[in-house]
Amino acid sequence: MDYQRIIDKYYPEDNGLRRILLIHSQSVAQKALQIVVSHPELGIDRDFIFAAAMLHDIGIIRTNAPGIECYGTEPYIRHGVIGAAMMREEGHEAFARICERHTGAGLSLDDIVSQDLPLPHRSFLPETIEEQVICYADKFFSKSHLEREKTVEQAERSLAKFGTAGVERFRKWVEMFESKNNTSTEVRSIRRNVGNC
Repeated sequence: MDYQRIIDKYYPEDNGLRRILLIHSQSVAQKALQIVVSHPELGIDRDFIFAAAMLHDIGIIRTNAPGIECYGTEPYIRHGVIGAAMMREEGHEAFARICERHTGAGLSLDDIVSQDLPLPHRSFLPETIEEQVICYADKFFSKSHLEREKTVEQAERSLAKFGTAGVERFRKWVEMFESKNNTSTEVRSIRRNVGNC
């Protein structure tokens, strides 16, 4: 998957928005790859997870979020479904699902209806292990504070603003994905290589 071609197509200018997208996506990719390395038993495809991390926020360009250099017209919460539509136009259904299922800790139909969110009335909960890994890794990085990685507690507090269901899903992912083995040579190599993208 040539994720760089897709990024270059939709973000051709070397501007603030492209830099925000790339830095944030590289941070998510690094976190996701650490999970892949620490949990070989999950059988996650490393190349897929890297490309998915780089493309999960492709739809932000069409949203209205001036604080992160987005000057489109759509509400920011729609960036996932917008990105999914873009990826489907490119012929990449698996990446489309990553885009539409990474918001919050996933969004259930009940979340969308009860909060009157401007989204299609269906479930956007992560289902595959890859969807869950990207959704989880994304919770540690804000596009407005690119230099910081949130702690588990900070990520939980951010999710708690939207109800307890997302926090519970996130806690299950903490149990599933966190490992005491993150000091391996392979993980250190991942950190160096992701930074070179």
